[in-house]
Amino acid sequence: MALPNQQTVDYPSFKLVLVGDGGTGKTTFVKRHLTGEFEKKYEPTIGVEVHPLDFFTNCGKIRFYCWDTAGQEKFGGLRDGYYIHGQCAIIMFDVTARLTYKNVPTWHRDLCRVCENIPIVLCGNKVDVKNRQVKAKQVTFHRKKNLQYYEISAKSNYNFEKPFLYLARKLAGDPNLHFVESPALAPPEVQIDLAAQQQYASHLSFTHFCLFSYFLPKVCLLTIGRLG
Repeated sequence: MALPNQQTVDYPSFKLVLVGDGGTGKTTFVKRHLTGEFEKKYEPTIGVEVHPLDFFTNCGKIRFYCWDTAGQEKFGGLRDGYYIHGQCAIIMFDVTARLTYKNVPTWHRDLCRVCENIPIVLCGNKVDVKNRQVKAKQVTFHRKKNLQYYEISAKSNYNFEKPFLYLARKLAGDPNLHFVESPALAPPEVQIDLAAQQQYASHLSFTHFCLFSYFLPKVCLLTIGRLG
């Protein structure tokens, strides 16, 4: 059965809720997928906009109905209604604006209050900007809540499809699912420093390893103590 603002299609479709502070690039990210163009002018979303995003996989065509919600506080009272029947979600923050990352726990809490046990991706947008305020080592919320995290750039197309691929695999229950056709994109507005991004990715992996190495012995000792 189609949800409001969603037409019925004869292939799998899912309601994706996109949340985050205003100005983090949510609408630009969606329109990049929808039209291939980069939206330079910022126009705040009023309420919610629903965009159908189609992807072609090795298992067939799928569609995400992307509910692009307003990030402004004045629309806060409307959000719960937009989250109902959500099947997956993306929480977006801006790596150049520290406050948008500080608000991620609030977005996550409000989302999970309505949508329980759905796959969620955390995205740090605008990583093409050199003077980022939120460093890779400061991004830890996803590990606390078992979320997938990707650093992305709508402006440079960096990691452009990864959030959708992760969600598609989770929803299909198939880790081998992959996209077989790339969307037609306009050329990137900027070229991202891939070496720097690789360094960020390595730092994230190293931090995760250090935390695991630190806590595992303590968990083992605690377990042995209880058994004894």
